[in-house]
Amino acid sequence: MKSRQKKVYTVEEYLALERTSEAKHEFHNGKVFALAGGTLSHGLLCGNIYAECREQLKELNCTTLNSEIKLHVGKVNSFLHPDVMVICGEIETSPVEKNSVINPVLIVEVLSKSTADYDRGDKFFHYRQIAAFQEHVLVEQSKPLVEVFYKKLETHSWEISRYSSFDDDVQLQSLGISIAMKDIYQKVSF
Repeated sequence: MKSRQKKVYTVEEYLALERTSEAKHEFHNGKVFALAGGTLSHGLLCGNIYAECREQLKELNCTTLNSEIKLHVGKVNSFLHPDVMVICGEIETSPVEKNSVINPVLIVEVLSKSTADYDRGDKFFHYRQIAAFQEHVLVEQSKPLVEVFYKKLETHSWEISRYSSFDDDVQLQSLGISIAMKDIYQKVSF
């Protein structure tokens, strides 16, 4: 991820940039990073996961959001664009920016070569600062592999499950649903 400029931005300057720019940017404590355009595989994976979550959760009090919606993590002064988020219960918005949410239960990131380390490291750290956050799903686009990190509420420790077979069903414990690997990777070529 490349910084847009060396300038230090205020939150207000970042939000103004987001309103006027066609590209999406993330904000980390004064630094603004332009997000690269996605690949066809990335778009398919995000769409497939979004559609499956939305369909399975439509009768529940949960909302599935795509990367058009920003996530504000106030504890680390960041605005992020996760690939897919799910909020259960009332949608809470940022006191700083009404079009940004603050309470996802589940966050999905589709990995690319340029962002995989960031998605697994610093970005996951940022997400863990969110009180409602319980599950992080990382999806490889170069091979069938889904990793699910689930926070055990009793101990606040994280357990990981890996799925690599098209016969697997990916268990999303925070939502009480599962998604077939074949549905996640529908129409994706390797």
